[in-house]
Amino acid sequence: MLRIHFTGVDLARVRMAGRPDALWETILSFHRLRDRRDARLFGEWRTETRSRLNSETRTLGMLIPGRGYFPDFLTPVEGQYGWDVGLDALRGIRPERMRRELLLLGAGTAPGSAVAPRLREFMDGGAKHLPRLLGELRGYHRAAVEPYWTHIQAQIEAERAARGRALLDGGADELLASLPPMLRWRAPVLECDYPVDRDVRLRGRGLLLQPSFFCRRTAVTLHDPEQPPVLVYPAAAQLASASAGGESARPVEERRQRTLGKLVGHTRSVVLRAIGDGATTSELARRAGVSLASASQHACVMREAGLVTTLRHGNAVLHTVTPLGAALLKGGAVAS
Repeated sequence: MLRIHFTGVDLARVRMAGRPDALWETILSFHRLRDRRDARLFGEWRTETRSRLNSETRTLGMLIPGRGYFPDFLTPVEGQYGWDVGLDALRGIRPERMRRELLLLGAGTAPGSAVAPRLREFMDGGAKHLPRLLGELRGYHRAAVEPYWTHIQAQIEAERAARGRALLDGGADELLASLPPMLRWRAPVLECDYPVDRDVRLRGRGLLLQPSFFCRRTAVTLHDPEQPPVLVYPAAAQLASASAGGESARPVEERRQRTLGKLVGHTRSVVLRAIGDGATTSELARRAGVSLASASQHACVMREAGLVTTLRHGNAVLHTVTPLGAALLKGGAVAS
């Protein structure tokens, strides 16, 4: 069990990440690549990613075991500001921190395993091995994450819209209570099923909530209690897609091109604009001046085209515009 302890100051400093974190998504996707579960959601993605992988991943495989601890330095807090910023932070990691975290990783590695001598070599080499690690990260990211980035962004935007609505409705207390089911808010403690028993005390530093597409089943946090507190958790939109047998991580450009032809017309342009920063079907019908059934039908077509993401929020559904939908609106491509 993971228990995160809040003070009143911490509640005031809870915040949602502004975008998906490319380094967290890259590291967590490496777990998904080696995991045979969730074939409905990740099966096609695994097949396509493996077909594109033509670079070495031995170092990643050594540093990211199939389960358990992986070094915190792989996911620096600066990653929330973008891929390049995160890589720069990783490039500048202090040698003493790297060695400390590699020792911790080595402590959980079986002495007779094939990984143990390579890990010792990496540890002894220190910073001289960083270029190889960075190269592997870049190559893997290009194959496994970059082609799906628009889809990942859409999922995280939908999650942000749902949590933002909870925050507006009931403050930080309602926000924490609205998180996916594996996270349980029992004020002043946020609990989560976790591989080990652990308590995290925020001590007035607040908490960054980082939704993730490739995070599954349980949330993840940094091991070092002195690092800025972050909780990476599965985006609800991704969970809904998996439970409903919905759209996989695979880009569906061919299907979207077929559906985009249905979008030409004034009404759907109005409906897409009416979604704004997020709208339930009832709100959408009211804003666009159409019936509830018509609003639902238009939202369904635009969702199939990749312009809208829909996420269940309580007893209602919440529609948000994807980056593709926003780009079309900015360019006027949907207007008749």
